[in-house]
Amino acid sequence: MKGGILEVLLVNAEGIKHTNIFGTPSYYVIARCGNQEHRSKNSMVKGEKAWWNEKFIFEFPMSDWKLLTHIKFRIMDTELLTDGGFVGETVYYLGGIITDQSNDKELIEVKPAPYNVLLEDDTYKGQIVIGFKFIVNVS
Repeated sequence: MKGGILEVLLVNAEGIKHTNIFGTPSYYVIARCGNQEHRSKNSMVKGEKAWWNEKFIFEFPMSDWKLLTHIKFRIMDTELLTDGGFVGETVYYLGGIITDQSNDKELIEVKPAPYNVLLEDDTYKGQIVIGFKFIVNVS
């Protein structure tokens, strides 16, 4: 069965909300597309930027890709005694990458670009840099 692979490059984030009271913040990202989920490693923080430089692979049959509308990135803060605190999220809508595969393109790439981070109170603070590569007709 033919399918598609979405390769996501999680680069960095800057200007995001710090939830730690003490110490240097450390972040991780949970990327969810359909029923698949990936968790990044903890970030390296240099100055005001959190760095990951990490790739995730989402693989689905083409029939499933046509039903998927978005990929969600939840930025979490590593907490000392808990599972992590919510920092913010970004939703990327896949329509521009996936909608029309009839043009025989086997690879569609979106270079890494900054996307706004939405906080719990529906305001924006900071940006996360993400790139995408969609590979079509993989057996």
